[in-house]
Amino acid sequence: MRFANLEARAIVGCWILTLVTASAVAEKPDLYASVDLRADKCWETALEIWRLAEPGYQESKSSELLATMLEAAGFKLDRGVAGMPTAFIASYGEGSPVIAFLGEFDALPGLSQDAVPQPKPREPGGYGHACGHHVFGVASASAAIAIAEQIKAGTIRGTVRFFACPAEEGGAAKVFMVRDGLFKDCDAALHWHPGSRNAAGDATCLSRAAVKFRFRGRSTHAAGAPEQGRSALDGVEITNYAAELMREHTPDSTRIHHVITDGGRAPNVVPDFAEVYYYVRHPKSDTVRELYERLVLCAKAGAMASETRLEVDYQGGTAEILPNDTLSRVTLANLEALNDIEFTAEEAQFASRIAETLAEPKPLSSIEEVLDRKGSVNHGSTDVGDVSWVTPTTGFSTVCWAPGTPGHSWQAVAAGGTTIARKGMLLASKVMAATAWDLYTKPELVAAAKQELADRVKETPYRTLLEKDQKPPLTYRDPPAGKASQNAGE
Repeated sequence: MRFANLEARAIVGCWILTLVTASAVAEKPDLYASVDLRADKCWETALEIWRLAEPGYQESKSSELLATMLEAAGFKLDRGVAGMPTAFIASYGEGSPVIAFLGEFDALPGLSQDAVPQPKPREPGGYGHACGHHVFGVASASAAIAIAEQIKAGTIRGTVRFFACPAEEGGAAKVFMVRDGLFKDCDAALHWHPGSRNAAGDATCLSRAAVKFRFRGRSTHAAGAPEQGRSALDGVEITNYAAELMREHTPDSTRIHHVITDGGRAPNVVPDFAEVYYYVRHPKSDTVRELYERLVLCAKAGAMASETRLEVDYQGGTAEILPNDTLSRVTLANLEALNDIEFTAEEAQFASRIAETLAEPKPLSSIEEVLDRKGSVNHGSTDVGDVSWVTPTTGFSTVCWAPGTPGHSWQAVAAGGTTIARKGMLLASKVMAATAWDLYTKPELVAAAKQELADRVKETPYRTLLEKDQKPPLTYRDPPAGKASQNAGE
């Protein structure tokens, strides 16, 4: 089935909604009962991962919790895939179709937070699940187990795979999985994300490149012998200023942002080491490539002007999501049919107190709605994008935070430790399982999704943003690799 134009796709979308909506709930009671049966254990596991809050590529305990959960359900595990110790693939069943469930479990730095509606770090300066990956991985695993039980019962046939994907926040683990061909025999990939809205209908996102610029200079007393020093921090600051000027001459929708991860320790010591960490984003991967090369020129200028030595540590990049209307219509129908989230009085009070701290709060009633994101652009980035170029892929979000809560905020961490997140997690499990069920039982959907992907990549083939032979940046969350000089006195 070929999609020659938008009108044809609209017709197919209506066909899918009709095909799926009628069976979204009625045909799958055992599937939903399976998710409900594990609800308490899954929430216990999610809370433990929330408490652990492990950084990317260092999620050893979180990964093991998910692995244990899947092994107990009869899945066979392949650990340490694609050169990443915390990554694994859990499989159940045999033959086609092969449906992949994606799961994440890494936390973000500097966002430690207790489950209370006011800023209160559990560990000052520590990590926190500000993107809800503690429920992301668990919900996906639970959905995969529900499908495995149906395969075991003989109700459906095929293979279900859970992909344990570490370091989504900047580490781009899925890109390395794609490069190693781990999705090559998958017929479809399903994912979801915690959020403050129930939403489906595939949006695209921004492609992203990440890089750390390290400058090495010469230390000296900043007042007593300044002429003998060469400041690595000057190299960083010149780079940042050049990048600011560059912004004026970049395409629309470009995003360039940075943090100085090391700028020295004392103002009276000329820093001999400094590091700045950059992201470059744009809706098109090819544009990101061009912008990245221009940003490197800014860093080279910084090194030249400060007379310091530059080291470029390219961390890799992620492609934009390639939407799949066929699959997204299936997910949308299931999310609309299954959305039953309601806040208790206690949850509503918590959400209302969180809302008082938000710049753009949304009404609590918005949890009753399902937003269709088709045709929109999410201005974040995700390594799911690379999966979507090689395997038909779709995703959605459910309410796990107070409406209006932005991701990567203390408010998201706080809600993630409450039953608000539990409800969103269980809804996500059921929607993922229901969508997979539809793909197992309606092969025409899988065929249409694969044809749509083939049509989309015909004129624009997939190109990775990884460099040749690049390895996963397993230490990207470690402190900067330089040694700052000690205080030289007054």
